Amino acid sequence: MAENPTSPTSRRALLLAAGSAAVAALATACGTSTAVLRTPQQTSPQQTSQPATPLAGKATPGCVLATEWGTGPNYLDLDRVRSDITGGREGVPLRLDLTVVRVSAGCRPIEGAAVDLWQADAQGVYSNGEDGFLRGTQVTDSAGTCVFRTIVPGWYAHLAPHIHFKVHPDARTETSSHLFFPEDLLLQLYARQPYARRKAPEKPNGRDDRYRDSGATLTLAPEPDGAGYRAAYTVGIA
Repeated sequence: MAENPTSPTSRRALLLAAGSAAVAALATACGTSTAVLRTPQQTSPQQTSQPATPLAGKATPGCVLATEWGTGPNYLDLDRVRSDITGGREGVPLRLDLTVVRVSAGCRPIEGAAVDLWQADAQGVYSNGEDGFLRGTQVTDSAGTCVFRTIVPGWYAHLAPHIHFKVHPDARTETSSHLFFPEDLLLQLYARQPYARRKAPEKPNGRDDRYRDSGATLTLAPEPDGAGYRAAYTVGIA
């Protein structure tokens, strides 16, 4: 568990201090805490033409401990509380439904945790502090859920394409990890615009040691949803 005193003027800190009642009125939710665990929500091939079912109020299958990763060099503490983080960037739309539960309490949903999300755009570029595209924060609701609207990220360097998240269960503690994508889906999407402006690696995931070590526990299962995809993921904490 990392210690991170939060500035008294931080909007995230205000949200965390506001309590669950105010949280529901201030933002659509999302979150998690300390040691990261998760259960990806899988559907059968016969169901892939249907939108994913919202996780709120549903029993969570066994929570599985997932690898915790650092924030990396591209994290910015911007406190931009918003559900749609696209910021006008082109790419295949992705709705990401997150549910946060506490495993030690029988997978009870966690309310009021702030979750930061950040990622590269279709060309593998991260925003800076001025434009802030593809960065945002949400707070979990009473069902432990939140929704981000984003795009499928592009590739960069030797890393498997991924979406970062950082969870703040309170104003002083946090944990970070990231989510991957199935390689066959990435290859399909990277053959389309705007991703096809760059030649994609033959194995977008296979070049990354982190993915080989822990990708199975951190990979989303996207389903077709309108012009894009929808993925659901349950993040649990100890």
